[in-house]
Amino acid sequence: MAHLLQSMAYVGTAPWHSLGNPLPPKQSIDVWAREAGMDWTICETPVRYLTEQAGALGSIQTFEDQKVLYRSDTKAALSVVSGRYQVVQPKAVLEFYRDLSEVSGFELETAGVLKAGRKFWALARTGKSCTLKGTDVVNGYLLLATSCDGTLATTATPTTIRVVCNNTLTIALQGAASAIKVPHNTSFDAQMVKKQLGIAVSSWDSFMYRMKTLSERKVKTHEAMNYFLKVLCQTDSHVDAAQGLVNERALKKVQSLYDGHGKGADLASAHGTAWGLLNAVTEFVDHERRARSQEYRLDSAWFGQGATLKQRALDHALQLAA
Repeated sequence: MAHLLQSMAYVGTAPWHSLGNPLPPKQSIDVWAREAGMDWTICETPVRYLTEQAGALGSIQTFEDQKVLYRSDTKAALSVVSGRYQVVQPKAVLEFYRDLSEVSGFELETAGVLKAGRKFWALARTGKSCTLKGTDVVNGYLLLATSCDGTLATTATPTTIRVVCNNTLTIALQGAASAIKVPHNTSFDAQMVKKQLGIAVSSWDSFMYRMKTLSERKVKTHEAMNYFLKVLCQTDSHVDAAQGLVNERALKKVQSLYDGHGKGADLASAHGTAWGLLNAVTEFVDHERRARSQEYRLDSAWFGQGATLKQRALDHALQLAA
């Protein structure tokens, strides 16, 4: 948790359990880099090793096909990658938003570092917004994230955040995410990604139309139970007992969130609707699911198993409303 606490900045309300450094709106990229813990660069050096001969020290050799990436500030090693690995610097993630902020009205809201610098991200509000049933506000965002250990391509993802509970959901249509991914064996071209994103961001209206459809789809008790079983519980008969208990705990928690204990569960848009089902799962993943720390929970919710679970919840909710 300490890494996240020391390496995150935000504007407005603290998004994850009051972690991070608060900032006034409209700060410069340099201020964001400093306060989000992203004011360092990724350095690289060839992998070297020391040979030994009959108990005596040998010579230092270089393994040219691999390189070590390390932080410029602490000199701490980040990863060993192939010589072809293309690095994206922390500040480049923030710079991605400079012209979007100046010309297109985007506003940076959170940015930070995960896993001691192996992953970093920035999240900006796009200015898009929608209200469901008069009171349930959902805002549009753009998340840009990357890694320097090969675990995540540089990925730009249109995202929604439900204001009442800070639940995050990736914009996806017809079973495919709108994310633009640039693998690390190619150079990251920010302007090309922005051109591709023009199409993805334009899917906002279509996506929110579907969310409105979910808010209007009334759900019966047995439909809610079947939905949660499909989303949370594996159908494989060979699931071990421990996993079964984990699923049972998750099932009870999500049902509780849906039945009125979740944030915004009593709003007209969510009470007894498919939108309520979806938000019970997203709130569980983002805020309630067991995790080693808030850092691990955030990593999972955006990039790992939690993100996969939310996608499955969205897919099943859309099937209900079809």
